[in-house]
Amino acid sequence: MPFDPAWPQNGQNIDADRFRGQFAGLIDLINQASSITSVVVDAVNTLPPGNPATVSVNVVGTALHFTFGIPQGNAGDPGPQGPAFSTAVVDSVTTLNPGDPATVNVSFDGSSVHFAFAIPRGNDGNQGAQGEAGSQGPPGEVTAADLNAALQATLNQSSNVSNAVTTLDTPLAHPDMDTLRLKLNDLILALRR
Repeated sequence: MPFDPAWPQNGQNIDADRFRGQFAGLIDLINQASSITSVVVDAVNTLPPGNPATVSVNVVGTALHFTFGIPQGNAGDPGPQGPAFSTAVVDSVTTLNPGDPATVNVSFDGSSVHFAFAIPRGNDGNQGAQGEAGSQGPPGEVTAADLNAALQATLNQSSNVSNAVTTLDTPLAHPDMDTLRLKLNDLILALRR
């Protein structure tokens, strides 16, 4: 028998079998509560002002489910009239991505209302028609082929007098002198074209 919180009523005679059933129902509830692994708030409902707060709880499997009823507060007295503002100022306008929601933040500094807008831009349109050709732009970078051609032209205009200078092919007896001879040959060969 499930537990009945409304039994027995005041002044009612109790029956031993039913009383044992109440205890068994309580034991069942206690056993269910010891296996609870989660708590779920199913709803929070607003009640009219002056109503008492309510809560109901159910056990579904291993989850404890709550539904709350919370009364709304009474309306307060109207506040004093605030100061009148003299100006409205747009502090900023920010562009957002297409599809983002537009926003506006408003603040009051005592005399001016300040606005900060965030407005999404539109989606990109279709490609337009080809425009007229523009004026000639500045020269671009030199390509490797152009650079090589310019270097070759410069070399062709340079002197080739060094081509007639022969290398020193006879080794010298002194090692330092022979080292100097080899270096001189390297220089002569480097100057040829």
